Amino acid sequence: MQTDTDVTATPAPQATPSTPQPSATPVTATMPGQLRVIKRNGTVVPYDESKISVAMTKAFLAVEGGTAAASSRVHETVASLSGQISATFKRRMPSGGTVHIEDIQDQVELILMRSGEQKIARDYVLYREEHARLRAQNQADQEADSEYPTISVVMPSGERQPLNIRRVRTIVEEACAGLKDVEAKDILDEAMRNLYDGVSLEDVNTSLVITARTLVEKEPNYSYATARLLLDKLRAEALSFLGLAESATQTEMVGIYAQTLPAYIRKGVELELLSPNLLDYNLEQLSAALDASRDLQFSYLGLQTLYDRYFIHSEEGVRFELPQVFFMRVAMGLAYNEPNREQRAIEFYQLLSSFDYMSSTPTLFNAGTLRPQLSSCYLTTVPDDLHGIYGAMQDNAMLSKWAGGLGNDWTPVRSLGAYIKGTNGKSQGVVPFLKVANDTAVAVNQGGKRKGAVCAYLETWHLDIEEFLELRKNTGDDRRRTHDMNTANWVPDLFMKRVFDDKEWTLFSPNDVPELHDLVGQAFQEKYEEYERKTASGELKLFKRVKAIDLWRKMLGMLFETGHPWITFKDACNLRSPQQHVGVVHSSNLCTEITLNTTAGDEIAVCNLGSVNLAQHVVDGQLDHAKLEKTVRTAVRMLDNVIDINYYSVEAARTSNMRHRPVGLGLMGFQDALYKMGYAYSSQEAVEFADRSMEAISYFAIDSSSELAKERGAYSTFEGSLWSKGTLPIDSIELLARNRGEDYIKVDRSQTLDWNSLREKVKTQGMRNSNVMAIAPTATIANITGVSQSIEPTYQNLYVKSNLSGEFTVVNPFLVHELKALGLWDSVMVNDLKYYEGSVQKIDRIPAELKARYSTAFEVEPRWIVDAASRRQKWIDQAQSLNLYIAGANGKKLDITYRMAWYHGLKTTYYLRALAATSTEKSTVETGSLNAVSAAAPAATAAAPAEAAPVPKACSLDDPDCEACQ
Repeated sequence: MQTDTDVTATPAPQATPSTPQPSATPVTATMPGQLRVIKRNGTVVPYDESKISVAMTKAFLAVEGGTAAASSRVHETVASLSGQISATFKRRMPSGGTVHIEDIQDQVELILMRSGEQKIARDYVLYREEHARLRAQNQADQEADSEYPTISVVMPSGERQPLNIRRVRTIVEEACAGLKDVEAKDILDEAMRNLYDGVSLEDVNTSLVITARTLVEKEPNYSYATARLLLDKLRAEALSFLGLAESATQTEMVGIYAQTLPAYIRKGVELELLSPNLLDYNLEQLSAALDASRDLQFSYLGLQTLYDRYFIHSEEGVRFELPQVFFMRVAMGLAYNEPNREQRAIEFYQLLSSFDYMSSTPTLFNAGTLRPQLSSCYLTTVPDDLHGIYGAMQDNAMLSKWAGGLGNDWTPVRSLGAYIKGTNGKSQGVVPFLKVANDTAVAVNQGGKRKGAVCAYLETWHLDIEEFLELRKNTGDDRRRTHDMNTANWVPDLFMKRVFDDKEWTLFSPNDVPELHDLVGQAFQEKYEEYERKTASGELKLFKRVKAIDLWRKMLGMLFETGHPWITFKDACNLRSPQQHVGVVHSSNLCTEITLNTTAGDEIAVCNLGSVNLAQHVVDGQLDHAKLEKTVRTAVRMLDNVIDINYYSVEAARTSNMRHRPVGLGLMGFQDALYKMGYAYSSQEAVEFADRSMEAISYFAIDSSSELAKERGAYSTFEGSLWSKGTLPIDSIELLARNRGEDYIKVDRSQTLDWNSLREKVKTQGMRNSNVMAIAPTATIANITGVSQSIEPTYQNLYVKSNLSGEFTVVNPFLVHELKALGLWDSVMVNDLKYYEGSVQKIDRIPAELKARYSTAFEVEPRWIVDAASRRQKWIDQAQSLNLYIAGANGKKLDITYRMAWYHGLKTTYYLRALAATSTEKSTVETGSLNAVSAAAPAATAAAPAEAAPVPKACSLDDPDCEACQ
């Protein structure tokens, strides 16, 4: 920056405001005949021709680039022009005198034009005008504000400056612009009260953010205002690191974003954080597509989550990625192999930045980086030999390092007491190895970005199953416990039939019954009964006979006590798998939505995930099929691209993914979509909507994969698959029913779209992907997009959400805005919601219709959750992460719910959420304290509205382990 001590100003590619430098000491006496210069601040300094030369050289550098410095022409030209300017003033004032700095700059401009340097002169004129504007703005900004006291702030350099209150006003007013019931003055007044003389510049922004946060429970739109205030900090951090500006308002970002992308890509490549391939793009074309207004879509939780955990940062922790640049980086990473990559990158960017669709967390983490590990889930089978077991551990470590969630099939490992021929000894069973797998997940925590996450699966006939059920208990021998690892039961239909029929069940060691691991349906039942006969004849010595209902009760009891093992169904996953001609599904993944084949040593199944934001596709109370189709087509293309771009840390994963090319398109925001349509979760309308919306997604996803097959070729194992036979997911229900028996299944089989033509298209044209759909938990990407996660009902209408980014007060905006329309939203209502733990059921003022629509998760009967899931499952070629909420859980309720899940054709279930005590966290609007801990908060009543009741806390609902899938 040129200060008033400079004789001329220097043009530069970007005009960057900076801290004013101290002016030179005023000249009080001069020699006769000496020229003097009057600066803008009124001080007088001696005329110095060398300053003109330096400034003009910089001007040439700014326009012609680095070669100008070494150019003899430039040196000669500058020396000649500087001399001519000095000669002009000496002719005018032969006896000496004073000349204003603006007069000198006028002469520089004039001499450049006369000498034919029009390009230099033009940029020089523009630069002078911009700096004149900035000086005027600076002067206005420094004027005292009559409403707030003048205080000084400490800049990052340690220098003190007066607080630029005019700029603070601009930032706050921009943050509140267009938001209903949000007042900038409320934020300013409270924030300014908390500031003091000598406060750091960073703390000024923190005060604004915290003040806005405290108002969220008063009006949910303050969450957006808070996010926009946080953006000011993000912009300052990124832009200063990139050398573009010290800070920028939202309005200024409209122009600055175009400069940011090229600077960011170059810096990222320089720091070896981004792939040099990104420099191959036409960055000017991509920069023009960035839409600064989309920064305004973020809620505070969403933006803070991105900042803390997703944005690229330097080794020192400086985040130099801004939201729209972030989305473009991901889009560029996914579009690089496209023949028209700029157009595709812009298409992908527009889909992501609109929040219509969001890629999974690993894709967001790593797209466009040097190690683009973009896949979400890996499924492995652990073999029954020591070398293979520890090879599986190494695979787990390598996959977890690059942010993959793991599902391990441990069924082949022989049980406790099984004979080991090589050593003539007896096995310690599967449990000690599970302890090692648990500790590996803790040690390799997904690149330091989030906890390592793995789920172990064991079939219900394994002789170690009873000890497996107890792995998460807090009592017993800790050497045989896995406190950090998830576990799941892999349950065959035969076991469930024996539970229904109250019959006995036999447990085996897998080395004695090797075929059972790979058999399903009727074939499994026949071989299993054959082995049971061998136990009766004495051919099999190692076994245990139990009552099926007793083992079932223990499974449910441990599920209630520890949350594990989850219950998943082997036969439904296999009999409806499109790929049953090439292998067996031996487990699901970490979050129970992936059902892909695995083979020990040869194939590690991989799935690439992304989710449609269903709420964004409800327009005027109806599902917008045209918009949904457009979204799904682009999303499937993005997911297919992941397979070829992906970094595979284990070769068996590459082999499997290239051979079968599975993807998992899911959805999120189901509850928000219901709100927009006016349906209660506990209603037949919601069940029908679950059916019809998933039917549409399924139809468009299958059609899109078939279109990609026409363009790029079908996946290599297509022939022989259910797809190749024209058997779509809706048709595979019949395969399950035939094997299980119609008495043991009840699934609605209605359909509304033209599936016959799609069947023929798939048979003749092929499929690009062996699997195309799976509904993941979407824990973090739902936070980013500001919608309810996955297919979940609303947890509570007001609560504190905890995750790795901190704690956030969450209030249901749909409820608040409806209550405001009825004139019912006030401080008493806020306190009532806190007192009743986010429930509206006991608040008399709320109409019955709203009570039905705003029932919380534990107020929704589990049958509605299962019914809706059953309707979705018929359309999905994989599975869905399905949490079950049960209030007042007991053995009978659990028994009915999980039997119903199997009976209604579900492939898997996920967490059991049993209603538990809430914390005494509290967020008080009136006092401005945020989430202060209160040991015993008094109850809120209409008579005492000023005393806020505790905010219910979502206990483990946002378990960071769940985020490994999304």
